[in-house]
Amino acid sequence: MELRNGSVEDLGVSRTFWKGRRVFLTGHTGFKGGWLALILERLGAEVTGYALDPEGERSFFVDARVGRRVDSIIGDVRDLAALEAAITRARPEVVLHLAAQSLVLTSYERPLDTFSTNVIGTANVLEVARATPSVRAALVVTSDKVYRNREWPWGYRENDELGGHDPYSSSKACAELVTASYRDSFLSGRNVAVASARAGNVIGGGDWSANRIVPDFVRATMASRPLGVRNAGSTRPWQHVLEPLEGYLLLAERLVEDRARFQGAWNFGPTPEAVQSVGRLADDLVKAWGDGASWSGERVDQPHEAGLLTLDASRARRELAWAPRLGYERGVEWTVSWYRALARGADADATTKAQIDEYFALTS
Repeated sequence: MELRNGSVEDLGVSRTFWKGRRVFLTGHTGFKGGWLALILERLGAEVTGYALDPEGERSFFVDARVGRRVDSIIGDVRDLAALEAAITRARPEVVLHLAAQSLVLTSYERPLDTFSTNVIGTANVLEVARATPSVRAALVVTSDKVYRNREWPWGYRENDELGGHDPYSSSKACAELVTASYRDSFLSGRNVAVASARAGNVIGGGDWSANRIVPDFVRATMASRPLGVRNAGSTRPWQHVLEPLEGYLLLAERLVEDRARFQGAWNFGPTPEAVQSVGRLADDLVKAWGDGASWSGERVDQPHEAGLLTLDASRARRELAWAPRLGYERGVEWTVSWYRALARGADADATTKAQIDEYFALTS
């Protein structure tokens, strides 16, 4: 199914806005960044991607041939000179910063790498953006884990206290402070709009990261063994990758059109029914996959991770008219469907494009 003229605009994302617009996207070799690169390509944007080579034996970047769809530059956001050269050449109007060390357990193993990538890397992107005359808006993607987690049963709002027990969460909270400082100290004076986006736990086809429940489930199931689940009672705000990415695009559009109103921090989280335990998600993955898939709890000695976490995304719903379109159950079904299609030999690029087009054809 091809993306129909008007279908995206009917849902709020403007094909007219993105067509031909120059976008600089960091992190395009990652899971979320790869999906976002393909959405932008479908919308007709001129995308330059900048990121490290994908890690691991498999990646969405390779499977979905993302490098063929954008101007792909392999580089480190901590390398200021290389980053400056890339942005100067791209002359972007919109900067979308997704590059990060994004795994909690890895942050315990490599804390300095996590802080340097997530904090200094963010500062570098904003520093180069302020020196680039073409830039009109910069969106920094952080995490739902930027909040000081008090295990509250209600969702965190954008004005709640920042914090972070583990190095990953702390580094993302620091990135929020860096973003606010650059906005107030430099970029507002240049009429460059700056915002940050905090999304819940994302699932979807093409994530091959270690120590994440969906790719761990897929690897275990394809190897005919049960998934071992740690912290089955912990709850998270699960959402399909397309949900927050649509929110990022809506926010970027509004930043260009009305800088004063739309700057600052924004949550993109699911509805309450999608805030489910890890064990419930494992059950639903098993049900959707079938064919003898299974899971079992396992006791592991591991560093601290939050037990209860959810977001209040009422601002995005109210001011951006953004809302999840798949919901929890369909999000799980679409995720499993993507991996099962790949296991049957389907083309990952075609499968991804079909899901993007179907998503933007959905009604609210």
